[in-house]
Amino acid sequence: MKAVRFHEFGGADVLKFEDMPIPKIGPNDVLLQLKAAALNHLDLWVRSGDREKSIPLPHIPGSDGAGIIAEVGSAVDFLKVGDKVLISPGISCGHCEMCLGGTDNLCRYYHVLGTKEDGTYAEFVKVPATNVLPIPDGLDFNQAAAIPLVFLTAWHMLVGVAEVKPGETVLVHAAGSGVGSAGIQIAKLMGAQVITTAGTEEKLDKAKGLGADEIINYKEKDFVAEVKRLTNKRGVDIVFEHTGGEIFEKSISVLAKGGKLVTCGSTDNYLAKVDIRYVFAKHLTLFGSFMGTKREMIEVLNFFKKGEGNAQLKPVIDSVFPIEKASEAHKKMEERKIFGKIVLTLEDVAHL
Repeated sequence: MKAVRFHEFGGADVLKFEDMPIPKIGPNDVLLQLKAAALNHLDLWVRSGDREKSIPLPHIPGSDGAGIIAEVGSAVDFLKVGDKVLISPGISCGHCEMCLGGTDNLCRYYHVLGTKEDGTYAEFVKVPATNVLPIPDGLDFNQAAAIPLVFLTAWHMLVGVAEVKPGETVLVHAAGSGVGSAGIQIAKLMGAQVITTAGTEEKLDKAKGLGADEIINYKEKDFVAEVKRLTNKRGVDIVFEHTGGEIFEKSISVLAKGGKLVTCGSTDNYLAKVDIRYVFAKHLTLFGSFMGTKREMIEVLNFFKKGEGNAQLKPVIDSVFPIEKASEAHKKMEERKIFGKIVLTLEDVAHL
């Protein structure tokens, strides 16, 4: 099969499009013939070695993917060859107290596909059978691949952790990111008022199209002052944060009394100072959040199904690259000039 992998950690140019054997599956696995894979910021960390240097090399990155089941393991009786599925990228042991209790993302062995084993930048990928789900009707493979990681993450943050309520005000940072564009939609779906930030007017216009009520260009205005102005100095009920550093620090000051900040990452800086006076004086809660549960993946997919009512979510795709141009896709993501997800298509893989 053809795959994109790297033999050493480094910049986007270490990604190579080459031949390798098709994975062999175990009794509880499925072999998925991928039609599309989607990029996440996690892929950049994996490739660079910034996040995990113990990955066996060479390595195929990628956590998100969608395609057709090509083979099922001998113990799998609930899937069949030919099923169109997407990947639920959180992998756990399946038998510990956390997994059996429905909080599999708290399993001590929990990790994201493509960080410890080969991922989705390939024609075929091996995954546990419990980690694939039917593609909602009406979605193509590119759209399906763009959903799992960011919508699962955003759903867990807002619904599972912060427990957003109708009428609350939510500040969603970085509207142009995959998780930010998902967060805007989910907050609106739950009946919240959404304030969002981005660095260009083009991104802010697109955020409005996703349902944002108020927009802030953080390059032109101080988001703290703007949030206080927009809320008549009250502040917001929830901050949806994933950049870290100074943004994390400042966001604490815009929370209303009893407010909640939930963070899932640190794409800018993983170090931040916290003024504890705000935390105790205003009864604030700071939440960390990582991915989500398999049950939550099923829950959020229900809102992509056609005919299920007016409240719908939609994947947001910035651009599509052929898989052999994965290095160009990584470079575009690093420039941070995208809105939504970048997808790699495998529909016309060149067998060189």
